Amino acid sequence: MKRILVALDSSPRAPVVLAAAVELAELVGGKLIIFRAVGIPPEMPRELLSLTDARLEDLLLQSARADLERLAQTVPPAQLEKIMTTFATPWDGICRTAREHAVDLVMVGSHGYHGMDRLLGTTASKVVNHADRNVLVVRTPL
Repeated sequence: MKRILVALDSSPRAPVVLAAAVELAELVGGKLIIFRAVGIPPEMPRELLSLTDARLEDLLLQSARADLERLAQTVPPAQLEKIMTTFATPWDGICRTAREHAVDLVMVGSHGYHGMDRLLGTTASKVVNHADRNVLVVRTPL
């Protein structure tokens, strides 16, 4: 297991998922690709789109990148291959990036909602169901 894609969101659980990935990478001698797929939330008010001349997509990607860079400060440099952000539906962006970068494993966090989503979370369950490679779901305390 040489390359691990760690898909992180902006939740408080992200550092727990990253810590688990760092531990696994250390055990197997792997490298981490820290990743976030960014999309426009459906509940975002249209008025926000006109508040700046910058493209909303660029602002969201910059913010996500800054957050991932902050989180990556806890990763030993020898274990970090790269930090990536993309504009996509999270589950699809994760699956596509895993294929494009030929990762050996995808790690995602679980949020614990209800039914199947309670076990895996909405994004995590879609990644598990659509990924063409192994997925490790990291359970975090509620």
